[in-house]
Amino acid sequence: MSATLPGPARLADHFQYGLDAPICLTWELTYACNLACVHCLSSSGRRDPRELTTDECRAVIDELRQMQVFYVNIGGGEPTVRPDFWELLDYAVENYVGVKFSTNGVRLTREKAERLAATDYVDVQISIDGATADVNDAVRGTGSFAMAVQAMENLAAAGFRGFKISVVVTRHNVTQLDAFKALADRYGAQLRLTRLRPSGRGADVWHELHPTGEQQRVLYHWLLEHGEDVLTGDSFFHLSAYGEPLPGLNLCGAGRVVCLIDPVGDVYACPFTIHEAFLAGNVREPGGFTRVWRESSLFAQLRRPQTGGACTRCPAFDACRGGCMAAKFFTGLPLDGPDPECVQG
Repeated sequence: MSATLPGPARLADHFQYGLDAPICLTWELTYACNLACVHCLSSSGRRDPRELTTDECRAVIDELRQMQVFYVNIGGGEPTVRPDFWELLDYAVENYVGVKFSTNGVRLTREKAERLAATDYVDVQISIDGATADVNDAVRGTGSFAMAVQAMENLAAAGFRGFKISVVVTRHNVTQLDAFKALADRYGAQLRLTRLRPSGRGADVWHELHPTGEQQRVLYHWLLEHGEDVLTGDSFFHLSAYGEPLPGLNLCGAGRVVCLIDPVGDVYACPFTIHEAFLAGNVREPGGFTRVWRESSLFAQLRRPQTGGACTRCPAFDACRGGCMAAKFFTGLPLDGPDPECVQG
């Protein structure tokens, strides 16, 4: 996999010009879901009848193998409720495309956990948004915490070490960071914290749920303290403006090193930009996903050097790069302006 332009010194600078294939991509297999989380970035719930067929999904996997994509993040919706989920997972693994899938645990029985523990190139991410049932279920629905914990117990009992526990940080659970870490340690898992975005249903609750300024500072220092023991998926690179950069690329990879395929095959710049303004194409079009990734005019635009607008005058610009494009877009801010959660004010 080679970069489309010769690389500057920093790896992040090299990546901003885009790669011949994404390092990873998120693929929402279905919008069907047994839950209705209040902050769901894809507003999931019901299956879209236009979903890609099994054969179309296999064709996408064939492309990913040919492009040498490292791995695919499979989500939804709840991907395991799709009848061909396990078939597609096996097909990806057989074709050396690594799979990490996110689940609320609804179909993760002891039998399925044992199957996953015996399968190479697979990682599992259990989603919770509270370290206790009351905090979690207020966002994800009654009984969802118990369901997720049962899935964790099944994975641990099956010997699946290092699965992920994924948490969207909100002002209601940021006080539970230590408890989340303890929960992950208890089951031999790794904690992954992600940022709340004002996307999908998240737009309706963002002002209510996103962490306060003081909570962001607490989160920043907590992340620094735990280093690479806690994953973030570069969600919080805007917090690096506080001082020492957080671990990771500290880069918006939208259309450069990551993208999203939705259930009907539409390709968006990133999982948080499900909007026509960030639609690059569809895998059903001639040339498939490969052509979208390499020839999309939107992606070409995103890969050009960015001016940074007013943010270039900020001493933290090299660390923050202006923050999250999706957060700015869905809160009505200019894309070359500061992040809505800019810690420099």
